[in-house]
Amino acid sequence: MALIDCPSCGKKMSDKAKTCPNCDFSYGDASVEDIERKESMKRFKKMHNIQNQSMLAMLLFIGGFGFMYWGGVSPGDVQHSVALMTCVIGFLWYGINRVRIVLLKRSSK
Repeated sequence: MALIDCPSCGKKMSDKAKTCPNCDFSYGDASVEDIERKESMKRFKKMHNIQNQSMLAMLLFIGGFGFMYWGGVSPGDVQHSVALMTCVIGFLWYGINRVRIVLLKRSSK
C-alpha cells in the first residue's frame, strides 16, 4: 500500500482506495483522461491564483508610487516612508510571483 496525491484535492490517499477520503473523488472509476483533467484544472487554478496575486502586487506598487510622488508628501515624512515601503513590497511580491509562474510552467511540461 502506497500513499499517492489525490488528483482533485492534492492530499494524500491510499493507492488501494476507490475514493479520496477528503474530497470524495472517485479514483477507482476514473480514467486516465479524468485524472489528467483534474490535475490540469488544479494547475490552472494555481496559475490563476498566482496571476491574481501579481495583479494585486502591481496595484500595490503603483499605488505607493503614485502616493509617493503625487500625494504632496515630502521626503522624510511618515507618509513618504510608508509609500516607499509599499512600492518595495509590491515590487518584490510581483517579482516573486513571476518566478513562481515560471517554475509552475516548467513543472507542468
